[in-house]
Amino acid sequence: MKVFRVTGEINKPKLKTSFAKEVVVAKPEHAVEKVYAEIGSQHRVKRFQIKILNVEEVPPEEIENPILKKIVTVE
Repeated sequence: MKVFRVTGEINKPKLKTSFAKEVVVAKPEHAVEKVYAEIGSQHRVKRFQIKILNVEEVPPEEIENPILKKIVTVE
């Protein structure tokens, strides 16, 4: 499994905010789908309100999330 950092924006009528989320998946396409699902459920936004700007693979030493870092280094 690889760690991907997905960055993007949420565009709701009265809210516009950016985000960066790290996920552990096999492919970049799976990372995008996981982010759509997690952001949509946490912030109550539809997929058309989420704009993905960048998907990049993150090397283990650059992972910011301490839980993901521990999971990846144990494997």
